[in-house]
Amino acid sequence: MVLPLHVVGKKNMRCFATSFVSSSKMISLVYILIALLPMVALIILNKHTGKNNPLPPGPRGLPIIGNLHQLDNSKLTSQLWHFSKTYGPLFSLKIGNKQAIVVSSPKLAKVVLKDHDLDVCTRPPSIGPLKLTYNGLELIFSPYSEHWKELRKICVVHLFSSKKISTFSHVRKSEVKKMLEILSAHMANSKVTNLSEVLMAISSSIICRVAFGRKYDGEGAEKSRFHGLLSESQAMLLSFFVADFIPVLGWIDRAVGKVSRLEKTFLALDEFFQEVVDDHLDPHRVKQNEDDEDIVDVLLQLKKQGQLSIDLTNDQIKAVIMDILVAGTDTSAATAVWVMTGLMKNPRAMAKAQEEIRNHCGNEEFIEEEDVQKLEYLKAVIKEALRLYAPTPLIPREAIRGFTLEGYEIKPKTIVYVNGWAIQMDPEAWKDPEEFYPERFLNSEIDFRGQDFEFIPFGAGRRICPGISLGIATVELIIANLLNSFNWEMPEGMKSEQIDTDSLPGLARHKKNHLCLVAKKHFSV
Repeated sequence: MVLPLHVVGKKNMRCFATSFVSSSKMISLVYILIALLPMVALIILNKHTGKNNPLPPGPRGLPIIGNLHQLDNSKLTSQLWHFSKTYGPLFSLKIGNKQAIVVSSPKLAKVVLKDHDLDVCTRPPSIGPLKLTYNGLELIFSPYSEHWKELRKICVVHLFSSKKISTFSHVRKSEVKKMLEILSAHMANSKVTNLSEVLMAISSSIICRVAFGRKYDGEGAEKSRFHGLLSESQAMLLSFFVADFIPVLGWIDRAVGKVSRLEKTFLALDEFFQEVVDDHLDPHRVKQNEDDEDIVDVLLQLKKQGQLSIDLTNDQIKAVIMDILVAGTDTSAATAVWVMTGLMKNPRAMAKAQEEIRNHCGNEEFIEEEDVQKLEYLKAVIKEALRLYAPTPLIPREAIRGFTLEGYEIKPKTIVYVNGWAIQMDPEAWKDPEEFYPERFLNSEIDFRGQDFEFIPFGAGRRICPGISLGIATVELIIANLLNSFNWEMPEGMKSEQIDTDSLPGLARHKKNHLCLVAKKHFSV
């Protein structure tokens, strides 16, 4: 689930796109060092040309940096897909001094994420995420451990259960209604709507109210501080650190200011999260609704009860907050934008989705969550957007112990990437995979809960996203009301065929260029 910015401009979005590989300047530094360290290169090469069991085939790399120079995070999944066309659905990469394999077929994804799930159930460690999550005290980036298992149980049982998610339905409803009011004002003034910004804003508001019991959408220093912190944390979570892949050259991270920037970001975030915790511990705290119990309330109550098998510390609570804010907002916003993108590019599907909603719900001006459950075609539309524009297209794991895959020995510490985007575009699994065709999901049992390995937008196995239900409930309610309340057109002089599908790298796959549309009246809101 991903990125809580209230209004994200194109320039800022590009700032989030910190590359999996370093900037050209940093790569140049690495090449210079290669030239200066031929003996080191020779030793490393000799070390890896011994009589080891063969690795899967893959593109040939360079000394020290391996295949880093061949990878571009802005188009990483498609690059890996093209490699699979040459080397097969299982191939290897060398990323600095780390060995990696890439899986690109539903069959192999099932073997890895089901049969060998326990063998690859940890995450590859990375300096940025570990620092910002209090050395991995949360779920997304933390290593597999007894602590991780207990924390996941807390999230599944207490934070993201069906019962708990239903208690936040009034939050989703009120924020979607506010969104419709904003769009109605745009319509009344014949204003072009930047739907990417609007959907990011509503996702941020919903997640903040669910997590904190309040939102940061006002004016002034508080709003600026909140969104500035989150944009900077996103950049640091995705930033390339040389030390992650070439430890001997880790001094470069300090030389270019990455380490000091990371430390500064962590201290600022910690201060903010501590204020959130202190506010919830204040006996004089005033809630907007006394019956509301947000996620921080739940975690502090569990800590106070002391009945868990782990000691729930304030640092752990702050780390979980980080997960929910970054993952929850980003994925919901990105998915909603891709759904509208797919529909605008396919007027037939748009008309069919609107017809279903308006026929089932009559003249209702607001579509309630219980109404959404009747809308089979709408649900198929959202599934198709998740398939074609996977919000988390690459699933990273790391082997905690060795195992054999397709006759190859996969050693401990090997990074395992499951290319979900390539799998969901596999012509052997999907007919006409490049076509936006929601009907493929009608009368089909294929779902995104991690049991159908040709469709894994949220991952699978132990590491599957625990907040799927919260994210899907948010997206369904938003899209149902966007389609019910308005008819949507392109800005003057533009055609729907001109809408691009370029994306930005990040924790969630965001549309690179904002989706700007014109709302036309259907119902008054």
